[in-house]
Amino acid sequence: MSTTTPFSLGTFAIAGSRPFAGLVIEERVIALDGTAELLRHWNLSLAGASSVLTLLEDWPRNFHILQRIAEELAAGRAPELARNSFPVETLTVHAPVHLPRQIFCSGANYKKHVVQLIVAQSMEETKHMSREERLAYGTQKMEERAASGTPFFFVKAQSTVIGPFDPIELPADASQPDWELELGVIIGRRARRVARAEALDYVAGYVVVNDITLRERVMRRPGDMREMGMDWVASKCAPTFLPMGPYLVPAAFVGDPQRLQVTLKLNGQVMQDESTADMIFDVARLIEALSQHCVLLPGDLICTGSPAGNGVHYGRFLQAGDVLEGSITGLGTQRNPCVAEQR
Repeated sequence: MSTTTPFSLGTFAIAGSRPFAGLVIEERVIALDGTAELLRHWNLSLAGASSVLTLLEDWPRNFHILQRIAEELAAGRAPELARNSFPVETLTVHAPVHLPRQIFCSGANYKKHVVQLIVAQSMEETKHMSREERLAYGTQKMEERAASGTPFFFVKAQSTVIGPFDPIELPADASQPDWELELGVIIGRRARRVARAEALDYVAGYVVVNDITLRERVMRRPGDMREMGMDWVASKCAPTFLPMGPYLVPAAFVGDPQRLQVTLKLNGQVMQDESTADMIFDVARLIEALSQHCVLLPGDLICTGSPAGNGVHYGRFLQAGDVLEGSITGLGTQRNPCVAEQR
């Protein structure tokens, strides 16, 4: 079947109702659990229409049925569905996959971003260097890593996920909350030991995500098992620290994931604006590497790393009253106000 009618998937609610899976076309939402009768006329049925996660469990088959619905709507052949659709602005928009089973994050995966961190942070091997020397050192290290290194992963708690317009709560005892806008990859098939050449076949679609980070807690304190290295739970896993959405856009409508622009604005000012081409390890390589270590399941989320322009670069961290606006080419825009944590 052709893929000439693009659509997105999301999770929505009406006036506090139970969240439901919806198909989005031209800013209108069709509740998928209300399509069963029409699909019977076509001798079709969606498997798991009650949620996006259950749809993903049979993604290859469900995608073609969803495409049929989109084509019929676009051609005006499904007026009953069109009549029962909702304008998206009248709905509460939740994270499109509510909630991913597993969340994997690729750390230090954009060349310019890592070089900025090397320049900004005082590490043992660079503390004697000038800024220019740190820049040259970082650039050389990233070239070496791209040529012969391997991706670096950590996991993030499922409880961090919020919707694309929900508030980010800044912990009262945090001093350096930072933004990290990223391309999110949603898996559509069980993947284990996948070759890079076939890796993108396992992608259901893409989402916008923001991996909020407490910079002051990334490394353990001196004298408190500092040798253990990075503390991802303390620095990454506070509630609300992973806005996701607005929608899951199927891979068929996104094209090359290494040709997307990632743009974050803080209070209207552009802070990050970089192409996914700057990734050290591309999406296919990340899936290949992850699937060697563990099993990827339908609905799993891979956060692919953040480009240059984080708060640590500017010396400016998030405060209550700030508004983050993040967008990626073709995937929509999320807008999250920052508020003080309510205890």
